[in-house]
Amino acid sequence: MSLTLEQLNTAGVADAVQLLDGLYEHSPWIAEQALAQRPFRSLAQLKHALAQVVRTAELDAKLALIRAHPELAGKAMVAQNLTAESTNEQNKAGLTQCTPDEFERIQQLNAAYNERFGFPFILAVRGPRGAGLPKKEIIDTFARRLDNHPDFEVAEALRNIHRIAEIRLTDKFAAEPVLGNDVWDWSEKLAEHSDPGFAEKGQLTVTYLTDAHRACAQRISHWMRDCGFDDVEIDAVGNVVGRYRPATDGARYLMTGSHYDTVRNGGKYDGRLGIFVPMACVRELHRAGKRLPFGIEVIAFAEEEGQRYKATFLGSGALIGHFNPAWLDQRDADGITMRSAMEHAGLCIDDIAKLQRDAAQYLGFVEVHIEQGPVLNELDLPLGVVTSINGGVRYIAEMIGTASHAGTTPMDRRRDAAVAVAELALFIEQRAAKDGDSVGTIGLLNVPGGSINVVPGRCQFSLDLRAPTDPQRDALVSDVLDELARIAQRRGLRYTLEESMRAAAAPSAPAWQHHWERAVDTLGVPVFRMPSGAGHDAMKLHEIMPQAMLFVRGQNSGISHNPLESTTNNDIQLAVDAFTHLLHQLAEEPQA
Repeated sequence: MSLTLEQLNTAGVADAVQLLDGLYEHSPWIAEQALAQRPFRSLAQLKHALAQVVRTAELDAKLALIRAHPELAGKAMVAQNLTAESTNEQNKAGLTQCTPDEFERIQQLNAAYNERFGFPFILAVRGPRGAGLPKKEIIDTFARRLDNHPDFEVAEALRNIHRIAEIRLTDKFAAEPVLGNDVWDWSEKLAEHSDPGFAEKGQLTVTYLTDAHRACAQRISHWMRDCGFDDVEIDAVGNVVGRYRPATDGARYLMTGSHYDTVRNGGKYDGRLGIFVPMACVRELHRAGKRLPFGIEVIAFAEEEGQRYKATFLGSGALIGHFNPAWLDQRDADGITMRSAMEHAGLCIDDIAKLQRDAAQYLGFVEVHIEQGPVLNELDLPLGVVTSINGGVRYIAEMIGTASHAGTTPMDRRRDAAVAVAELALFIEQRAAKDGDSVGTIGLLNVPGGSINVVPGRCQFSLDLRAPTDPQRDALVSDVLDELARIAQRRGLRYTLEESMRAAAAPSAPAWQHHWERAVDTLGVPVFRMPSGAGHDAMKLHEIMPQAMLFVRGQNSGISHNPLESTTNNDIQLAVDAFTHLLHQLAEEPQA
């Protein structure tokens, strides 16, 4: 019989500890301390309480917890001395049926890992879906993590231990994240489509209006129909639009969604999570035969990344009248114009202007998105409420000095362009850190025609400066450009500077941010507020209607725009539940 929260909340301490036995290997102290926070409102709150006990523990206790875990396919497995939970997990991942070569490779990795870190390699081998990782992925992850810094690897081991405990807790409570599984499966299925040159390498790349892109649009549209959307279409720029009608004709709509294109060799959840989470919610409404006082419009935006053509936010921009006709004459790397690509895809270019939405017909825009960063992962939090999407300014620049002989030019007589840019990079690092949420990056740095024995006379570089508000961004920009001028003058250099992009910050509408906060709190998860350093489709809709975003924790330190981008079925389930709560809140409000 499965465990219930009522049983856990009402049991004596000793009995409650026993009920949670086996979550953390040979470490009952974690449950003992977490139970002091009873009563728990939700399983999510219990999970967080357990994780926080470990988070606040001394390092020695954390290391003892790590060392309490068995090696993968190690001596304990061979001797059949594993706990029942570990036996089940290693069996689901196929580690109990390794080939001799696989077993030998894992033993080599175990030895190397223990020698480097002094504790066993910990991996939640049941994976983000809970069904078990392929052995190749386990071995590849093992080898990759051998290169981590020891401090980072301690944290990564603990994160995997929390995931193991989460899966075990799900089993104890029979709390299968059904909708989280569905969204995870949709993401995996959609990732089967990838552009030529990448698909053959097992890499995910879907750029605007390629065959893979059009296949994704078709698959999303079919799934939307299966979910019960009343109207589904692929519009004039390739957006997939699904509409679930309101209970009363003429009522306004809630707009939501995200993009389905990807960067080159990217991840499966960036953008796509924000399409599938509301789709799952609509499907549940349809299954229950329920209509809301407002309609729901889910949009899978065709283009956000700007990979094939220089037309970032093309999909969402078209909805606010920001499609630039000059884009149609742009050519991709193969010389194909956007106009030709659109015509080949059967899109009606003449209808693009008709896509512009009347904001008066909408309540607002909300977007669910994977965080694309490490913050939630490091804090052991599944969800984050976005306060603002950072505004940003980008520059392309060049520092110009004098190229001279590396051996004969004294250090105090050099006009080294590269060192000047390096000095600027250090200043940016220090200046941005003063604001907390500001960030600054020199992502491109090139010494054209450089040589190992020549003092660099030129250095080309980029500047990317971002902050949650425009005044904060502008103050950062002003300080960086002033420092650039001072460095150049002091070192006897000159420079060129060209602004290549400027985007306004998009603060979340307070009432809509509060909707997300209430939804997260209802789930028993701490409300954590954070800015978004990356741009999103919500930035475009922000220009005509209120918007707010919800972040979902990513795995692998929150890495994104990378094949390692991932999230779990449990975190996705919480996102679906939060979205459902938001819908209920809106349904209770008076509809104008």
